[in-house]
Amino acid sequence: ELNGQSTALNMGLGKMVSQKKDFIGKVLSQREGLTDPDGYRLVGVRPVDPKGKLTAGSHFLEMGAAPVAANDGGWLTSKVFSPHVGSDIALGYLKGGDRKIGTRMRAVNLVGGTETLVDIVSPHFIDPEGERLRG
Repeated sequence: ELNGQSTALNMGLGKMVSQKKDFIGKVLSQREGLTDPDGYRLVGVRPVDPKGKLTAGSHFLEMGAAPVAANDGGWLTSKVFSPHVGSDIALGYLKGGDRKIGTRMRAVNLVGGTETLVDIVSPHFIDPEGERLRG
């Protein structure tokens, strides 16, 4: 999920970045376009139907939205089957994604001709609250 366009804020790691100390990339990380609350944020994705298949590269669309560029909410970056969860799980970048956790969207892949109803969840699929970690 780390590429030349992603920042710590995009990946949900903004609280780990010091606002007091200087570091390489500090000036860039504070640029207006990179701190936009409606910018892309890393989210977890699960198909509503546990048998549903996810495809990396699919684009997120609101329910009922036409599959055109103007309605594109982001993209699914990677997916894998999780035996623990019992379905495909995925990561993706979604506009304002940190505020969309708990919502339902469509993952549309026009090239592959697929559309899957998905739940937007925390990118921490197992124990997101840390309850198991803390016992």
